[in-house]
Order: sequence, then C-alpha cells, then structure tokens
Amino acid sequence: MRFFIVDAFTDRAFAGNSAGVVLLDEPADETWMQAVAAEMKHAETAFFVRKTKSLRWFTPAVEVALCGHATLAVTHVLGGAQTYATKSGELRAHAENGWVEMDFPADPPQPTGDDLSGILPGVEIEYTGRGVENLFAVVKDAETVRTLEPDLGKLKHTWTGRLLVTAPGDKTDYVSRFFAPGVGIDEDPVTGSAHCILSPYWSARLGKTDLIGEQASERGGIVRTRQDGDRVHLAGQAITVLSGELHV
Repeated sequence: MRFFIVDAFTDRAFAGNSAGVVLLDEPADETWMQAVAAEMKHAETAFFVRKTKSLRWFTPAVEVALCGHATLAVTHVLGGAQTYATKSGELRAHAENGWVEMDFPADPPQPTGDDLSGILPGVEIEYTGRGVENLFAVVKDAETVRTLEPDLGKLKHTWTGRLLVTAPGDKTDYVSRFFAPGVGIDEDPVTGSAHCILSPYWSARLGKTDLIGEQASERGGIVRTRQDGDRVHLAGQAITVLSGELHV
C-alpha cells in the first residue's frame, strides 16, 4: 500500500497543513484506518480506495465527515480530475498547473449567540454562530485573531469541541484560525472545510464571490474561495514531502 505525506495549501515544503494519504485497492477496516492515522500523527490521514473511488478521513482520534486539506493532498497525488464518494456526498476536485480546486458544499453559519467568553477570555466577540460541526466566532481585527490564546480545556467540552475564529484580513480578504481539541487537534494549521463556512459568510459580508483567505497558524496557509450558490470552490497548492509503503 502506497502512502504519501503532503503539505497542503502551500507552495513550499514544511508549511501549510500536512496530511497523510493512503492509496488502497480494496476497502479497509475502520479500526485499521484509525490505527494508521494515529501512527501517522498528522491532523488528517486520507484513505482513497481505487476500486470504489471512496474517500475517508481520520484524525489521530476520530473519523471526520469532511476534510479539505487532505482532499487536496489526495488530488495532488492522483492528478487530473477526480470524483470522490464520501460521507459528505459526492465531491469533485481537479489538479492543474500546480493548483488543486475542490467543489465542496457550503456551510453558512447560523447565528446562535453562544457565550464564548470563557473560551476566548478578554476578547471582544462581534458574532457567534454554528456550522454543521463547528462553533464560529467573528472578532474585530486580524491582530486579535493572530494573538488568540483560547482556553482549549473549556473548548474541548463544548458541543463538538471545534471553534473557527475569523476577522477582516490585513493582507487578504479575511483571516482565520481553527481550534479542534474535541477531535484531538489543538490548532489545525490550514483547514479546507472551515472555508465552507468562511466563504459564504465573507462573500455575503464583502459583497463578492471570489476571495482570498489566510489561516494564521504557526505554519500558515492561503486558500482561494469562490462562492457558487450552495457550493464553495476551494483552491490551493501542495507539495509532496515523503512517499513510501505501508507494511501492515
């Protein structure tokens, strides 16, 4: 079984978000896939079955329903146009000229008024909402996002334990960070699926469909988004840093 380590949403190695990619000829047992993901220790490991075109994603702790950066990584490895069968429905992606564009379902946040003051102490929060799986908060500026120090212990025990924080950008249209201790990831470097929330929110707020977002983690990354009705087209670059074979 071939495996790859790919840095996604970046044009240089050791930046962006690193993902494991495992190519399978036949479907594999869930317990085995979870064990491989735990061994890989990346935020996500993607398992692609050639025969069925199915794609699944696992963190070191749990399976998730949708992952952008690992889908980008798989498409970067496979090349060309791909259609995946996933738990989030049919997903399409296309690799061309060093870029991968993915067609994902939009996840516009619904306002909730959640009290996040304990998770983001001392931070002025302008808006709170929820996507399908994530808490969502808007703060006043990019510097606030960059300097956030959330209480991850409190976040871990709220709903799904995942929080996306965003603000108007200082170098791009918007800036964000994503914290997910509820699924074993204190902070995700660059999160494709989070932009399914960010794109409809910022497209509506800024009045334009084509945006550039910066995820301001330590590794950091850039995601281009294009809002198209109830779909979001995400685009990014990727670099393969390692490949080999699994022997178990």
